Amino acid sequence: MTEVLPDALQLRVGRRERALAQMQAHDLDILVLGRQANVRYVTGAPQLWIAGTRPFGPVCVVVRASGDIYLNTTDDEGVPEEIDHDHLYGLTWSPMTLIDVLKKVDGAETALRVGTDAITPTFAALLPEAFPNAELVDGELAMRAARRIKTADEIATMGEAIRIAEGGLAAGVTELQAGLSEQKLAGAVLEAMAAGGVSTPATQDAAWVTSREHPWRRAQPNGTVREGDLVALAAGALAGGYVGEVGRTWPTGTATAEVRQLFQRSNLLYDKLIAACRPGASTRELLAAYDSAGEPIPPMPIAYGLGLGFDPPVVSETLSAAGEDDRLDPGMVLAVTAYVWQECVGAVFRRDTVHVGAGGAEVLTHSPVWPAH
Repeated sequence: MTEVLPDALQLRVGRRERALAQMQAHDLDILVLGRQANVRYVTGAPQLWIAGTRPFGPVCVVVRASGDIYLNTTDDEGVPEEIDHDHLYGLTWSPMTLIDVLKKVDGAETALRVGTDAITPTFAALLPEAFPNAELVDGELAMRAARRIKTADEIATMGEAIRIAEGGLAAGVTELQAGLSEQKLAGAVLEAMAAGGVSTPATQDAAWVTSREHPWRRAQPNGTVREGDLVALAAGALAGGYVGEVGRTWPTGTATAEVRQLFQRSNLLYDKLIAACRPGASTRELLAAYDSAGEPIPPMPIAYGLGLGFDPPVVSETLSAAGEDDRLDPGMVLAVTAYVWQECVGAVFRRDTVHVGAGGAEVLTHSPVWPAH
């Protein structure tokens, strides 16, 4: 089926209610959105021709008082029925044309606070013409607050992305053998996800041989799997706008006692990380899990939010050292990473998609962990 359909009614209504509630909390009369994840969050409309880096533009406008939504689109395919046809406006290269559109938004002339999720110098100068009585403020704060907590329908929708990612991971594990290149393994992962319906993966580095000489690097550049190597596989799928991620490490050939011990260390760290994913906990407790397990904290983030793309928080030692702190709330979804390394052995990498439920962590990914039982 090639027809472009909007997100399910219950899904988009639930998200829109959260966005409007945050507009109320942040005292925003109008919200002007340009970031694609935010646009889809409030509209439920998949959009074409959005790949690549682009400057801010007023792609979507939300009016708090009426709940009306205005959307920049090439046509009405995939646009939900509750967005009126006369609220759609076409693509243009002219900023002044877009400003003329914004001037006609209901409430534009009387709005007192207008938020944007990004801005450029051009639109910083022009938006006051569309909203002459308004103070322009950061609207991304409201969208972050809305998106950090997932509705039950969002959790269910993420299941499709997770299923596809796990299918890709399983394909990589099946292909794994000595003599195979990292590129061939990555190809197996991506091919399986494409067969599952995802032609644009959320992550590209799908397979690598872990280094036995350095804790945070891959093995030598030739990337050929050797007997005894520990090979990390990571799959990230973007399906229905949502991201699901999973990662595992698998040994090649017969596992030595040192390899088994490293996996035991990984399991200990992983259990501590999952225990730290509870409502009200500080994100610093995830970092403390590494200290408690006696493992060095890796330079990459050990956890980050997932949803329509990537959401806050991002948990890393660097951000913590800079004073950044956050708390976990019920409804958040995180990609949580356990990483341990041993010289002359390699690294064990494990990543799961985790839902912070009211009663604690719920691991949404179910891929086998070596040794598989």
